[in-house]
Amino acid sequence: MDILDVIKKEHRQVAGMLDRAEKCDPGDKELLDLTRQIEQALSTHVKIEERLFYSRLREGAEEEKQLVDVYEAYTEHDVADHLLQLLKSGRKPDEKFKAEMQVLGESVKHHVREEESTVFAIARKVIDPEEREGLGEKWAKARQRLDAQAARGGRGSSSRRKTPAKVSR
Repeated sequence: MDILDVIKKEHRQVAGMLDRAEKCDPGDKELLDLTRQIEQALSTHVKIEERLFYSRLREGAEEEKQLVDVYEAYTEHDVADHLLQLLKSGRKPDEKFKAEMQVLGESVKHHVREEESTVFAIARKVIDPEEREGLGEKWAKARQRLDAQAARGGRGSSSRRKTPAKVSR
């Protein structure tokens, strides 16, 4: 499956969880459960996306603007990671927690809109369809491995690399 389709599918899954969280009231136990699910889904998604997809886009970027757009996507991942760290603090899902979850949802949905337009357009220019299929297969294998690791109590999003330095040309 084309990596762009895989990414879109995962975006829709996370958006569904964020929509459910938005409907929860502060103090609702379901809000905590959803937060854990969202954190797991996003941390795995980001790890794979940065390693397989963004790194390939950095290599293939033909214009400075394309590289800036890819780095913007990395930065938006960092913002989401920061918000997830706030939500993982172990406190009760009070009004402040609910507000932070709403900001996370808004941030992620903004990122998805930009990624599926701007970043996907770059991918269609610099990665041919056959390679995108191969990256989709690699994504599926990485997803299985990270999901199994998480089920065994493996490391979370804190092991994710930070935004990489500028690639020299």
